[in-house]
Amino acid sequence: MLHPLYTAMALGVTLAALRIYLILPRAKTIPPPPGRASSRSLAVFLGSGGHTSEALALLSGLDFHRYTPRTYYISDGDHLSARKAMDLEDFKGSVSSFSLRMVPRARRVHQHLLTVPLSAMRSFCACTYYMMVAPFTSRADVADVLILNGPGTCCVLGLAVYVNKFFGLRCPRIIYVESFARVEGLSLTGKILRPFTDRFIVQWPQILREGGRGECCGCLV
Repeated sequence: MLHPLYTAMALGVTLAALRIYLILPRAKTIPPPPGRASSRSLAVFLGSGGHTSEALALLSGLDFHRYTPRTYYISDGDHLSARKAMDLEDFKGSVSSFSLRMVPRARRVHQHLLTVPLSAMRSFCACTYYMMVAPFTSRADVADVLILNGPGTCCVLGLAVYVNKFFGLRCPRIIYVESFARVEGLSLTGKILRPFTDRFIVQWPQILREGGRGECCGCLV
């Protein structure tokens, strides 16, 4: 006879797995929200270097009066991406609000694999704070849409979104745009996040030959 503790643990794991299954996205496109408002809040992760350039190129074509306020998640210490985000805001001449949020890197370049779990946990705690705690302790709010495009910290940010979703809290819908540099296959981040995004977009059609969720919208950057 199984010990009651083992039975309870098995039941808890089963219910958690069922909950995760039920909250996974079912459609490849985002249905329009009921009572569509004139504006929507937007968040984007700037992953430094080429990822930042691509993410900002995506945002540059948007009407900032409609997508407001905007939140930029930036890796801790990435002052160049922060500067580029502010330059874009200046270029667009936006009068609406925006904010910068620093997130510890889940993994730094050449970081030893043994130390990655610790840094990833620090990053996850920061992302969870922004998604779950900050809306209750400050004027910060959770965005309606979150745009991700590749760096490893995107996985941590996506996980934080699903923590909110798991507990029925407000969370953004995730749009993942694979990097323009990924011509023949998905990045590791793309492979991980593909089942969990509300919309998964690639820029080269051959990436979708093997099947799976996703859509090709051509070159976006």
